Amino acid sequence: MAGHSYETGRLDLPFVGIATFGKRPYQPDWSRIDADVAILGAPFDFGTQWRAGARFGPRSIRDASTLFSFGHAGAYDHEDDITYLDDIRIVDLGDADIVHTDTIKSHTNIEYGVRCILEAGALPVVLGGDHSVNIPCIAAFEGRGPLHVVQIDAHLDFVDERHGVRFGHGSPMRRAAERSWVSGLTQIGIRNVSSTAKDGYEAARAMGSDILSVRRARKLGAEAMVARVPVGVPLYITIDIDGFDPSIAPGTGTPSHGGFLYYEVLELLDGLARGHNIEGIDLVEVAPDYDHTGTTSILAAQLLLNLIGRVHYHARRRGNEVL
Repeated sequence: MAGHSYETGRLDLPFVGIATFGKRPYQPDWSRIDADVAILGAPFDFGTQWRAGARFGPRSIRDASTLFSFGHAGAYDHEDDITYLDDIRIVDLGDADIVHTDTIKSHTNIEYGVRCILEAGALPVVLGGDHSVNIPCIAAFEGRGPLHVVQIDAHLDFVDERHGVRFGHGSPMRRAAERSWVSGLTQIGIRNVSSTAKDGYEAARAMGSDILSVRRARKLGAEAMVARVPVGVPLYITIDIDGFDPSIAPGTGTPSHGGFLYYEVLELLDGLARGHNIEGIDLVEVAPDYDHTGTTSILAAQLLLNLIGRVHYHARRRGNEVL
């Protein structure tokens, strides 16, 4: 039009278009995954014992992640003098199919999605959902050798059975510890009033758990925390957003005061990515309806993008594939 000039191409600003994770390509055909990292939503919250709403977590995290959709040039971190997220292929697979009220079928569908990602040689990053979605995520690693689980959480999640329920959000770490391919657990951030009785902690330790509170983790520092995690065994990282303090993560069903701040967790994850092969990630319990500012979802998206970038960068430095 006369008198006007337009930039060529599409600007693709964060608030336009389809909100895939980081505005990365959508791949609905799970038999054709060709990527380093694959995002899978698990919008399941039938395992909650109190406030529901984590079923909307994957959608809210994806929406928040568009804030960081900075294209293919990567993200330069001046503190590390490293450019992360460059030359990395990330696809969004959409969500596992959730069958209303059917925990077993829904979990089976989540497990299938993670298996498809693993068979394609990509790193699975699962967006929950309540913490019970970790159960099918860990199940998908059957036959793939030993795996050490690092959990960041306010709660132990080690209930064997409560009122006949074995697959709720209070049980994923107990179910993980029972798997023959899980060699142990490091449980970080566990604190304060909890529904887990003393014998739950005793059972967890007897089954190979190293349990640390926020106060203990702060006294040790990130380097000492990383040193407690066994070397030579691949890691699966599961992050419950209530591991963070509710002052920065109010949008969750079971908030617990006294939690971590952002850099405390990022420094821990950075240390793990530098020295360990990380084979799977999930982030759970974001319930956006309890946070009208959206800051919890932004925290989740920012943390995941930083973690993905570090996993990929340090794996390349070691000469490894992402997995």
